[in-house]
Order: sequence, then structure tokens, then C-alpha cells
Amino acid sequence: MAASEERTLPSPSPSPIAPPALAIPKQAQTGSTAAMHPGLDHFNAAPPDEARAFLLDCCASERWAQRVAEHRPYPDLDALLAAADEAGYDLGPADLDEALAAEESEYAGSGDTPQSALTALRAAHAAYEAKFGHAFLLSLDAFHDDEHLDQVLAGLRTRLTNDPDEERSVAAEQLRRLARERITDALYVLTYA
Repeated sequence: MAASEERTLPSPSPSPIAPPALAIPKQAQTGSTAAMHPGLDHFNAAPPDEARAFLLDCCASERWAQRVAEHRPYPDLDALLAAADEAGYDLGPADLDEALAAEESEYAGSGDTPQSALTALRAAHAAYEAKFGHAFLLSLDAFHDDEHLDQVLAGLRTRLTNDPDEERSVAAEQLRRLARERITDALYVLTYA
């Protein structure tokens, strides 16, 4: 070949067989999941510090919040919750301590809760915190409001028998569940803010 001749790649010849169609999930074909979770669009588009602050309200681990925020945008709520779970499973001891230290015992009963039950609840929370050094966490999402007090008291009684290592594992699982609930609730609030 002479030095003045240019080399070019041959142009592809038309193939008699059409390439396979790309598989697009049905959800993507029917429209954005933002219609189902409009708050997700706001979360995905938020500046990094705002997204991190949003997540810290759901789980007070800086490492967890940073990790979940860095993986934005999320195509749907399920992907966001899966990322939150994965980051939760990867919390180191110091990260878990940080998140647990920020938690407070939330259940205070309703207006018709007997005083004796509230006294028992406060005593059980105090015993739990004295033994384990952090607030008692329990996801009540699967229970009706009228079952909450019984579930909290039963959970406290049962978990007070755990050794500290076992309870850290249980508390970490409850923290992951609560973070999922808080993310879902907070996205709902963003929808109407």
C-alpha cells in the first residue's frame, strides 16, 4: 500500500437479521415512577447536601447517608430502598453507634393509654437504655395503632433478655426497617411540600 493511500475501516454491510430489540421494563414503558412517588424526583434532583440532610433524618449515620446520596438518581422507590438496605447492612460498629445514639424512644402511647401502662413503658425503656446504652427501636409498620403498646412492651420484655451482641444485631435490623419507613414517609411529605 502506498504511503499516500488512506486506510479506512470498511463500512458495515446491512445484516439480513435484525438486531434483537432491547428489553425495556414495563414500568419504564408506561411512564415515570415519579407519578407514583413524585417526591423521588425532588430527592434525585436535590443538591448533595440537601439529599444527605434528608437521609440523615431517616438514619443518623453520616456514612450511610453519604453512600445512599452518592448513588442518585434512583429510578424508583424500590431501588432507593434497596440501596438504603445495602448501606444499612454495611454499617460498621462506629457507624451503628452513631445512628443509634441519635435515636430516641418514640412511642409515648395515645390519649387513652392507661397511666399504669405508660409507667411500665417508661420503666422498660429505662431498663433497656441502661443495659444497652441506646434507645429501644422497633418498627411498628406492620401493626395497627391499637396494637402498638402491646408490641412495644412485648418487644422490650423479650429483647431485654438478649446479650449485648445479639441486641446490636436486632437493633441494626430495626434501624434498617425504620430507615425504609422514614424514607417512604419523607418522600410522601416532599410530594405535598
